[in-house]
Amino acid sequence: MTGRIRVGVSGWCYPAWRGTFYPKALPERLELAYAARQFSSIEVNATFYRLQRPEDFHRWAAQTPPAFQFALKGSGYITHRCKFLNPLIPLANFFASGVLALGPKLGPVLWQCPPQFAFHPDRLATFFRLLPRSLNAAAELARHHDARLQGRSLTKAPCNRPLRHAIEIRHPSFCSPAFIALLRTHNVGLVVADGPHWPQMMDVTSNFIYCRLHGAPALYKSGYGPRALETWAERTRAWAGGGETDGTHFGPPAKRRHGRDVFLYFDNDVKARAPRDARSLIGRLSCGPQHLHTNVPNST
Repeated sequence: MTGRIRVGVSGWCYPAWRGTFYPKALPERLELAYAARQFSSIEVNATFYRLQRPEDFHRWAAQTPPAFQFALKGSGYITHRCKFLNPLIPLANFFASGVLALGPKLGPVLWQCPPQFAFHPDRLATFFRLLPRSLNAAAELARHHDARLQGRSLTKAPCNRPLRHAIEIRHPSFCSPAFIALLRTHNVGLVVADGPHWPQMMDVTSNFIYCRLHGAPALYKSGYGPRALETWAERTRAWAGGGETDGTHFGPPAKRRHGRDVFLYFDNDVKARAPRDARSLIGRLSCGPQHLHTNVPNST
């Protein structure tokens, strides 16, 4: 028994992808539908920059296959402007903005720390306790939104299912056993981030894995060759099988499970490297959209 593997890309609206990944004659309004047929999940960046509207999420849901899932990047107002201080109302606004319209297509929520943000255990513990762990809990939280969402909110979930959260760090002060213990206490996933400037921490801290491949040595620009792709394929198989992988760990080994779901996104979007690399990794793992319900054999 292994977890479900989803490999995708970070975003889908890039001019450089037109005529390379996207067919030349494809209208921009059909790009999401096209990408969703190639990948089983896509990471949404727009939710980081501003609050969307319910009609945006309804439209995205309508353009994607039934088993597809989105990962949403959490509000940058919470992470970068407020730096996780007093997060209740901003969290309510985020979940009231239309997120619930995705229903079963809502995958994990990614919370990205700014590079200068150091480890604040008490502040993060408060934030983690507020995070909703189901769609119904997110709907309840959304009802606390402020006046900015008046007349444009969605506070009712179409179904109930678990809701996952992951955090991406960029400051070396997070490289500590205390941070790993905090994440495990709250079942928050530690993002495995591959890039040239930030710590790469390989600790497993939750019941799923969230991985972002940003490109190295050139951030957002470098592609992944066959050797690198095979390394990430081996790691993905190990994670899906419930185990851990090579790399730097800062806490004790995680308890082995029968399997863990894996969400892996290529964020090296320059020159259409992300969709190319994602397709290559999918080919190595046989986990494309047509294989969403197929378990991948464990290599460990």
